[in-house]
Amino acid sequence: MSVTRVAIVGSASSGKTTLAQALAERYGEPWVPEYLREFVETRARVPAEPDQLRIAQTQLAREDLAAARAGRFLFCDTTPLMTLVYSRHYFGRIDAGLAELAASRRYDVTLLCAPDIPWVPEGLVRELEDQSAAVNAILAEELAARAIPHVRIHGPLEQRLRQVEQVLGF
Repeated sequence: MSVTRVAIVGSASSGKTTLAQALAERYGEPWVPEYLREFVETRARVPAEPDQLRIAQTQLAREDLAAARAGRFLFCDTTPLMTLVYSRHYFGRIDAGLAELAASRRYDVTLLCAPDIPWVPEGLVRELEDQSAAVNAILAEELAARAIPHVRIHGPLEQRLRQVEQVLGF
């Protein structure tokens, strides 16, 4: 049986990490943390435009390593598509290598986390709350332009978990 890769996307503070961790725990499967968080913490700075491709490459490398440990599911807390969205938002353009990388990886299921939970600041990792609408608009455009089917997940965590169970066929 092949591993079902589940992409979890959305703006900052939309509950991606919380959902990925909870799904991994519920199903006893691995999850891939967002590398951007580690990047910012270890370098004590936000990424510059030249960092974007390497961030996405590292995210995918870690995803591939985790896939080797997965049984049925792999829960991915972000994807190169989100790096692309942030590049477009913050730098006004998308590096050709990043665009190619984002296009090269397909997921079996894409979950779009709604920004309907309380926004929590997180140092340098998280953009300001007022940026969420713009990031979500770009994300919606990119999902549509790439014809990526997705399911919008919303509400408190238990509600989100029930929604994902339906998507995954439980």
